[in-house]
Amino acid sequence: MINSVLDISKLQRGDHSELKRFSRLVVDWTYNLVYNYVLNKEDAEEITQDVVIAALNALDKFKGQAKLQTWVYSIAINKSKDFIKYKSRQKRSGKVISINRSDDQVPFYEPVDKIHPGMQLESKEQLEAMYFGINSLPENQKKALIMTKLDQMSQAEVAGVLNVSVKAIESLMSRAKKNLRTYLENEGIQNFKK
Repeated sequence: MINSVLDISKLQRGDHSELKRFSRLVVDWTYNLVYNYVLNKEDAEEITQDVVIAALNALDKFKGQAKLQTWVYSIAINKSKDFIKYKSRQKRSGKVISINRSDDQVPFYEPVDKIHPGMQLESKEQLEAMYFGINSLPENQKKALIMTKLDQMSQAEVAGVLNVSVKAIESLMSRAKKNLRTYLENEGIQNFKK
């Protein structure tokens, strides 16, 4: 947990070494979350940098009512959603994108020392289908699934980030799994981990 390895009072006072540690931890911690939203290495790296900058700029506003990790996670989700909205507006503006360009495909990059759970699937097609299936879920189901399964947060932590009860997370997870399973089966993928 970020809270246990950082001194929040030093962070808020602007202690250089603590700010540096905070930045490194946030990058490590938020990259996979952001990547799961945008599905592009370069975009995920850029958004992760934006998350670090936004968190550093807003540290004086952190009141400690939630865990620091929860607070930063919320920033990462909001930055990712804002980016997706921006990209969506760009596509509607008439920009032509080649369907044959390799950067339009789902990338399979992992940062050093990170093993993404999705990489355990047997093939590139299954991984692509899984990502597209996750992105097709309703927003709260998508958030709950990404945080619990891909980022391995507890349901209580996810409930804190989404500001809902643990029971609501259980319900979101149940529906997300069912919807993802249906999506994957419709894509012809029968043998996937549940």
